[in-house]
Amino acid sequence: MTGSRVVALGHYQPARELTNEDLAAMVDTSDEWIRSRVGIRTRRVAGPDEPVDDLAAQAAGKALAGAGLTPDDVDLVLVATSTAIDRSPNMAARVAARLGMGGAPAVMDLNVVCSGFTHALATADHAIRAGSATRALVIGADKMTEITDWTDRSTCVLTGDGAGAAVIEACAPGEPAGIGPVLWGSVPDMGHAVRIEGSPPVFAQEGQSVYRWTTSRLPALARKVCEKAGTSPEDLAAVVLHQANLRIIEPLAARIGAVNAVVAKDVVDSGNTSAASIPMAWSKLVERGEIPSGAPVLLFGFGGNLSYAGQVVRCP
Repeated sequence: MTGSRVVALGHYQPARELTNEDLAAMVDTSDEWIRSRVGIRTRRVAGPDEPVDDLAAQAAGKALAGAGLTPDDVDLVLVATSTAIDRSPNMAARVAARLGMGGAPAVMDLNVVCSGFTHALATADHAIRAGSATRALVIGADKMTEITDWTDRSTCVLTGDGAGAAVIEACAPGEPAGIGPVLWGSVPDMGHAVRIEGSPPVFAQEGQSVYRWTTSRLPALARKVCEKAGTSPEDLAAVVLHQANLRIIEPLAARIGAVNAVVAKDVVDSGNTSAASIPMAWSKLVERGEIPSGAPVLLFGFGGNLSYAGQVVRCP
């Protein structure tokens, strides 16, 4: 059994920007109200001609290019999303088709909402360790604005669209694993706190319940992730949490004890992009050169179901 590692990242966002001032013209809100409560300044919105699989394929193509690979070098495609409107073909199959994959990859979607990417990353790692795959494309992609109630000022100020992707491959013999053990779980009796329900589906949440749960429970869980990886929080080079709300991210990062880490705050400019938020924020930090290659990074997703998943990974 061998471990796996992340070899490249990529991200993609639509061109259209929706600012707080734009929202203030649509609902009873203001830039000050939004910034003070969730820390978001702006977000990106995909158009009707930009489906989820297009966002995902754009990010995946950049990750493959960064790894110096072709689509046919991949034998497993995992797409984490909760905004796939069609049931079949799934998003992973659509992405494989958009990329022109001819190597018969396994294609699977994972719907774990905001913690989808870290669940998918763990699934790819397990498949490679078990010998079921040699190289995986792991994508988080969501078009949250398509399921947003634009008359609800408590939720419409949060959402944005985008995608992030990672290329995962088996470690060389004797090479240390680059993806640490996952800590994952859920609180089933609180699953109602974040919902995407109805026909057509609409995003809704109980914001105060989510805030209390994340700020009280997640610091200890995140420290346990570090413990499972054999990494001290003080040694982390970066912390990339689900980009839900800046008022959640900042206190969480402080309580984890990652005093020397860069903390991803992409929510300010991208909003809450659900499963896309972690890979997109991480890819941007790497693109800007803010994390050294090989440095330990804590990834931790949380949200719908209420579910969570996290691991310590080595930066590509």
